[in-house]
Amino acid sequence: MKRLMITCAILYFAVSALDLQAEELVREFSGDRSTETAEFEVKAPWLIDWRGKSDYPPSMGIAVTLAYADTGFHFGNVFKTKTPGDGLRLIEEGGRFKFKVDSAISNWTIKVIQLTPEEAQQYVPKKKIDIKD
Repeated sequence: MKRLMITCAILYFAVSALDLQAEELVREFSGDRSTETAEFEVKAPWLIDWRGKSDYPPSMGIAVTLAYADTGFHFGNVFKTKTPGDGLRLIEEGGRFKFKVDSAISNWTIKVIQLTPEEAQQYVPKKKIDIKD
């Protein structure tokens, strides 16, 4: 009986932990050159988790913009860097999108992560930037 109670307690906490980790990876893109990614669909709110690196950091450069998938029109700048780094960008509008990546001598990864509204409330940006910049 004691073993059954311990097993039930472990299962309860395991399921509870899964509920806390509600974020979901929608798409992941990576590459080492300029490109337009495949389209993806996501609901608000969501995160862009990006990383950029290079074997030759003094010569690297990456600029990524977000575009509407159906028209190709510019939605906003995601990031631009000439140094290795990473970051997160919270987006509070859903839809069908694609990324336009301009890359020179660099490797990049972009993850699209679906969030719950509760998770989005916990997100605190280092600095507030309007995506429409």
